[in-house]
Amino acid sequence: MDALSLIDTCVPSTFATPPAVFGTEILSIEATPIANFTRNIQNAFRFTQPSIEAENVAFCNVTVTYTHPGADDRINVEIWLPLDGWNERFYAAGGGGFAAGRFFLSYATMAGALAEGYATSTTDAGLGLDADPEDMSSWALLSPGEVDVQKLQNLASTSLNDQALISKEVIKTFYDRAPLYSYWNGCSQGGRQGLMLAQRYPTAYDGIAAGAPALEMPKLAASIFWPQQMMNIMGEYPYSCELDAITQAAISTCDKLDGVVDGLIADVESCLATFDPFQLVGTTIYCPQTDKEMQISSTAASVVNATWQGPVSASGKQIWYGFNPGSDLTGATSYQPGIAKTNCSSDGKCVSQPNVLGAQWLKLFVAKNPNFEIGNLTHERFDALINFGHQQFESFISTYDPDLSEFRAAGGKMLTFHGLDDNVIPAKSTAAYYKAVTSLDPDAQSFYRYFEVPGLAHCFGGSGGQPTAMFEQLRNWVENGTAPTSSPINFRDSKGKSWSRILCPFPQKAYFEEDCGDATVSRCWSCKDHSASRTNFFGDEL
Repeated sequence: MDALSLIDTCVPSTFATPPAVFGTEILSIEATPIANFTRNIQNAFRFTQPSIEAENVAFCNVTVTYTHPGADDRINVEIWLPLDGWNERFYAAGGGGFAAGRFFLSYATMAGALAEGYATSTTDAGLGLDADPEDMSSWALLSPGEVDVQKLQNLASTSLNDQALISKEVIKTFYDRAPLYSYWNGCSQGGRQGLMLAQRYPTAYDGIAAGAPALEMPKLAASIFWPQQMMNIMGEYPYSCELDAITQAAISTCDKLDGVVDGLIADVESCLATFDPFQLVGTTIYCPQTDKEMQISSTAASVVNATWQGPVSASGKQIWYGFNPGSDLTGATSYQPGIAKTNCSSDGKCVSQPNVLGAQWLKLFVAKNPNFEIGNLTHERFDALINFGHQQFESFISTYDPDLSEFRAAGGKMLTFHGLDDNVIPAKSTAAYYKAVTSLDPDAQSFYRYFEVPGLAHCFGGSGGQPTAMFEQLRNWVENGTAPTSSPINFRDSKGKSWSRILCPFPQKAYFEEDCGDATVSRCWSCKDHSASRTNFFGDEL
């Protein structure tokens, strides 16, 4: 069909026979033609694709509202169907924070897909349009003491398969043919959603790009809240400038450990073994918060060290993974406040300023009380809350199942990336998951590959560049059978110098070939196996 014919088709009556998805009841279908849609989409909002301009795009905006009979829910799937130049492919956009989709980030991702000719969709999982990714208070509880488990289940898993099935039916009805291939792209919550799809709904998508996944939210909450918990236990709250100074010192010390000085920490294991934050105690720094010089405190060193090591129980048992040196522990990244940030008044008194994701998880889902006080937890009480949350919700929202055999059997392909400077989700958790997958299936690289990105913060930002070639590599793998042996990446250092590099499929790492001579060009880098004998608290080889 041409664009004019499709405009006439963009009406609710086109979809008079609603999508038939088992266990759902269609409540309504809206269809609205949109003309002259123009937007500039930065690569940060596309995660694995370059920036793009959507210019005067025309599409049909279809919204399907449905329910699961007996569940008293109301979920919306929004599908954008290009009126001209459809590439015969379906592209689903993931969510972020605690929003399943249908908010500014997923809309930006969809706009980029639309500009490239994809039919694209998003779901709100029944949480509502423009759900605040950082505020779950509007939906988490039915009443104090009672979690809305239906909404949590919809967010965690059920709505994801519904979205795929409904979107494909709408696409087939509109274009009179099904998409040739279907793809998922998301990061953080969107990365978790991607892994959930591969694990529980292995036939939903042919290709999945799952960045920086929130693999195990009940335990991830411990890592996110841990710096604040440590400060609360000590009863001392350092200035953010102290933590920032330690981070910068770590970067200066560890930058060269991979053989190249570029402003990035690529060899995290060697950095943790080499750099001791306590050596900086007493060092004089200038603090922008006070506009005067001060000395780095032992409290600041303790907080940084604890954040890097990760949460530990009162009995000394490792709970979850720590963040890497180089991660910004105090500044906002990807719209998330720093996990070790404090709020200091003019009189010099500093107080806790916890990241809302960890704090709200503990308050709303674990304590089930929006007024629960998390600022005075004993170490033992903190341990109990984390364990309680894991017991209750691990089966709902965890995506740590390493058995991807059904996804492999379906012919699916998946790529995951994680920034080593991620300050919201520890990159070590993704590496550990990938090791679990390859331990169960030694040939997992035939369908699933993982790439670590030095210097990249949470999904975007930081100093190491964005893996913008990865989605096209995924598509090439799905459609042509060409697996990515490396992935190009470009960035500028703090002096404005341009670097071209390669990312390597884990466990390989990128190594500079000194004989080549120029570390700023990708041809002088190669992927090689990386071996290490150190292990963490979980027994994982680092």
